[in-house]
Amino acid sequence: MKTSIIKGIPALVLAFMVGAAMMGCEKDNRTEPKSVLKGRVVHEGQPLGVRSNGVQLELWQYGYQLFTKIPVHINQDGTFAASLFDGNYKLVRLRGNGPWTDNTDSIDVQLRGSKEIDVPVIPYFVFKNERYAKGEGKVSATFDVQQVATGRTIERVNLYIGTTTIVDPNNNVANAQQVAANLTDLSKPVTLTVNIPAAHASRDYIYARIGVKTSGVGEMLFGMPQKIMLK
Repeated sequence: MKTSIIKGIPALVLAFMVGAAMMGCEKDNRTEPKSVLKGRVVHEGQPLGVRSNGVQLELWQYGYQLFTKIPVHINQDGTFAASLFDGNYKLVRLRGNGPWTDNTDSIDVQLRGSKEIDVPVIPYFVFKNERYAKGEGKVSATFDVQQVATGRTIERVNLYIGTTTIVDPNNNVANAQQVAANLTDLSKPVTLTVNIPAAHASRDYIYARIGVKTSGVGEMLFGMPQKIMLK
């Protein structure tokens, strides 16, 4: 009995090793997705700025009994990209996940190779006529704020400055703000000025970006980062 068990062990081990190797080969030989879906989140044909890694869309693929969502993160300039297999997808704008009104309508996407699409949204507020200027140890931004969607009020506007192109509430070296109590007349331009911290005063340039916060909405809408030459 003992002899039979001992002799049987190598065969079992060999079978396990062969099976594992075959599974490893199958995994290595599995094709990677080669098609790319690119796009922009837009309002009136213009991309909208958001917080880096803060807002996302979802893709769902037809033809599977168990649907698994594919998260698609929106870059801070409003663009996105996803590597996918060819197929038919539904693109979904998540409720409460962006500085715009909820839209539960999905977008059908037929992907055969690469494709570019625009995803329209209706923001609560947008910026117009952005103008930036440097001063002695400070940066200013003047802009108009326009309300697009009704039903919510403005909470505040901010001017952020940072040392990289990624500029938002989580990535900045200084910021200034104006709260709703001082924004009662949106027909007038808003000016914000932020002092450059002493640790960054000797830099050749800095990045500036404005943002608007809507009451009751988690994410802010932003302008595009601007490179401000200091010397």
